[in-house]
Amino acid sequence: MEDDVILRVKDLKTYFFTDNSVLRAVDGVSYALHKGECMAIIGESGSGKSVSALSLLRLISYPPGLIVGGEVLLNGEDLMKYNDEQIQKIRGSRISMIFQEPSTSLNPVATVGAQIVENIVTHTDMSKEEAWKEAVELLTRVGIPSAEKRAKEYPFQFSGGMQQRAMIAMAMSCKPDILIADEPTTALDVTVQAQVLEQLDSLRREYGTALIIITHNLGVVARYADTVRIMYGGRIAEEGTTEEIFRNPRHPYTMGLIRAVPRLDLPKSHGLYSIEGEPPDMSRIPPTRCAFANRCRYATQRCMTERPDLEAVNDKHSCACFNQEAAQEERKTLP
Repeated sequence: MEDDVILRVKDLKTYFFTDNSVLRAVDGVSYALHKGECMAIIGESGSGKSVSALSLLRLISYPPGLIVGGEVLLNGEDLMKYNDEQIQKIRGSRISMIFQEPSTSLNPVATVGAQIVENIVTHTDMSKEEAWKEAVELLTRVGIPSAEKRAKEYPFQFSGGMQQRAMIAMAMSCKPDILIADEPTTALDVTVQAQVLEQLDSLRREYGTALIIITHNLGVVARYADTVRIMYGGRIAEEGTTEEIFRNPRHPYTMGLIRAVPRLDLPKSHGLYSIEGEPPDMSRIPPTRCAFANRCRYATQRCMTERPDLEAVNDKHSCACFNQEAAQEERKTLP
């Protein structure tokens, strides 16, 4: 439904400039995010996942980074046209972000409660006393015991899992329209990962917040995401509903990611699959060719001279590949 689109990104481009080259970290990304949707962005390191998310909030530092083009429409308003004061009001209120490392995102010289209170007071009409009560309530809801006491403690007194829960509480403190979670469980053990993700999903459903999860964990995607965007070389290589992507992957890169997941139903002799080659250097690969061509077993001369655009496979699925039919045929023969 077009009327429930809360965020529309159009041809977003973010480049990093050095003395000798231009690195196209995000090179024409477009998508729509619906109210209450959980969207996953998948890709290996350097694919442009985090930079695309930071670009939404204009958190790209210049030099060397610069958003050189595109639109980011929040309820129809282009955030790229906002001045610094206007975009500051959006951050933490209508769009919040949970960063990869909570230990480096929290202020080490301010108590956890004070940091949550600051965000609430900045973006709402609450008094500090009301904001403190709200902060304690939020910490309780994300599973932090003795929240009144822990709110007066500093980040170094929290474990990694507790720090991430505090970040979630801070991000949800103003009931944002959109929450961006950039690899929110990277530094956590498996048990805590599950708890944090369940908490995020619960809060998303309760508040009706749209959630963007940036991850390389396909298990997380399969469990929580409604839709998936596969990024490679600064662009979206494939997108669709989670069921479509896992049941019917079309892009050779997506197939490689899925094949690389360890399987217990195959003999040990099968080994672990890996995608050959190295991630592309987007400062060297021409924008007129497919970034995956050097690693793709189906690549043809056309892939070396043209860049494929996203084309619809069906109404729930799109793929950017000239040779997806050949890849599909071989996939049917694989275990």
